[in-house]
This record gives sequence, C-alpha cells and structure tokens, in this order.
Amino acid sequence: MSKSTTLVVGGAGYIGSHTVRLLASQDRDVLVLDNLVYGHRDALVDDSVRFIEGSLSDRPLLDKIFSENDIDVVIHFAAFINVGESVKDPLKYYQNNTADPVILLEAMRDHGVKGFVLSSTAAVYGEPVEVPIVESHPLQPVNPYGWSKLMLEQILADCDTAWGLKSACLRYFNASGSWGDGLIGEAHEPETHLIPNVLLAIQGKIEKMTVFGTDYDTPDGTCIRDYIHVMDLADAHAKALDHLKGGGESIRCNLGTGLGVSVREILDAAREVTGKEVPVEYGDRRAGDPARLVADPSLAKEVLDWEASHTDAKDMVESAWQWMTGPRLGQFEK
Repeated sequence: MSKSTTLVVGGAGYIGSHTVRLLASQDRDVLVLDNLVYGHRDALVDDSVRFIEGSLSDRPLLDKIFSENDIDVVIHFAAFINVGESVKDPLKYYQNNTADPVILLEAMRDHGVKGFVLSSTAAVYGEPVEVPIVESHPLQPVNPYGWSKLMLEQILADCDTAWGLKSACLRYFNASGSWGDGLIGEAHEPETHLIPNVLLAIQGKIEKMTVFGTDYDTPDGTCIRDYIHVMDLADAHAKALDHLKGGGESIRCNLGTGLGVSVREILDAAREVTGKEVPVEYGDRRAGDPARLVADPSLAKEVLDWEASHTDAKDMVESAWQWMTGPRLGQFEK
C-alpha cells in the first residue's frame, strides 16, 4: 500500500521549510504548494519533496492536486505575518490569511480530506490578562493579523461541526533559530524579528538595532518574550500531524518554552555568540507592546506529548548565526 501524502501549503517559507525537511527525514511523503511570494524554492533541500508553484486559492489546481494524490492531512503555513503591515493594509491579510484558505477548505471537503494543521499565533490572545498565557485566555486580538488567524481558527471549528474536519491550531510565540547546518533558516523581507535583526546589525547589514522601551516592569526594564526554536516548532507540527492521522480530536494549543527572555538577554547572548558588540539604540516604548508574553505549553505536552527541547536563548541565537554565516549566507535565491 502506498503512503498517504501530506500537503504543505506555504512549505517554502521559514517554519514551513523546516517542517517539510523534518517530515521528509522521517520518510513521509510530502507535497509542497507555495506561490513563492515570500517563500524560497531553495529552502526545499530534500530531493524527495515534491513541489508545485501555485496558490491555495486556485481551485482548479487544488482539484488536480487532490485528485492525483492520496492526501489525508493539510498543513497550512501560507499566511502573511507582518503585524504592522496588517494594520496599514488589513484587506491584504483578511484575503490571504482568512478568505483564500476557505477555497482550500472547500476543496478539502469536496475531496474528503479531513485533517488540517494550522500554523497559528499567540496574537489571537491580544493584550495578556495573565501570564503565562493558557489556551482559555480571552481571545481579543489587537491587530488584523491576529484577527485573520483567529477567524480561520473559528472557520475550522465550524467545519468540524459541519462535516467532521479535525484540526490542530498551534499557537506559537516567537519563532527563532535555524536547522543549524547553515542550509535553511530565516529569510524574511522585510525582517521584523528581534534575533535576526540583532545579527544583521552585528553584520553591518542594517545600521543599528533599536530597543523599544527600557522602563518596563521587568527585571532589566526591557520586554520579555517566549522564544521557541524553529526545530521545536517543526517537531510539534509533525506530532500534530500524527495526532490527526491517529483519529485525534480537534485541538488548540500553545507552543512555547514557558520561559521568558528579555531583549537585553538576547543582546547579551548575541555578543557572547559572535564576540561582537551590537550597534544598538534605545528608544521609547512602542504602542501595544506588552511587558511580558510567555506561553503555558502544558496542554501541548498533555495532548501531543510535545515540549520544547531548546530552552537556552544562547543556543537559539547561535543556530541563527550559523545560518547567517553558513553556506547560504542567510539568503535564498528566488
């Protein structure tokens, strides 16, 4: 009997490419669909992975894919993620992150595919009422990006009620790091994440790193975040895939370490890893930046038997640095 296929939409992006590589290393049959707007074809480094360039909103293409492959679960990474841009151009985010996946879900329904793993986000919670954040925390996003993800989570829940779609919505916090061998890593344009921007400043590729706020109610005055290594995220997606393949019920769970790391601690880790000073400027707080965002990941441990194996911020910075100074030099060709 041939193996069933996992369709990964957005699989040529940062977290998607790491998950695809992990699944391929586990001898799974993986088919990637990506329009390469932000993804990179070169990020699919395993020759066993099949690739189709195209959009998840292309219904004829989806019908062809589902008709020609024995797909049982879809993993969705094809979202836009720039929070600031979502505020300036909300329709772009509601179209790509919410409306286009409906076309994918219609195709899945019509072809009898009833498993969906969603790369979701802690942005569905909005301003934290309590920390660490548990899944029962109020869902009150503060930007269109967060709302676009929460709306899709609700659509998935409604599809479960209507036609038995089982989904795993993985709400993760601050993705970081790389595979570690320098072949794949984080390559966003523009880059908005702290760790790569710190390292880009050290390399001189950006003028300086700005720290927004030094007077928060935290031990060193800077914001505290939960940094989760991309390899741990990939592992969680693989375990969510197995959960659904094994007949598991729909789940919504956090992915994080449960440990908070401050901005200053990331700067210190970068200095230690690279041996270089970070060109840094200290500015005022940004509106909407909470002092602490830390996950309670215990549900993922209970339901998926998953927990983060990378909990040292220095290790995360070091693996990102290996990518930026490795064979691909921190970039991919389009």
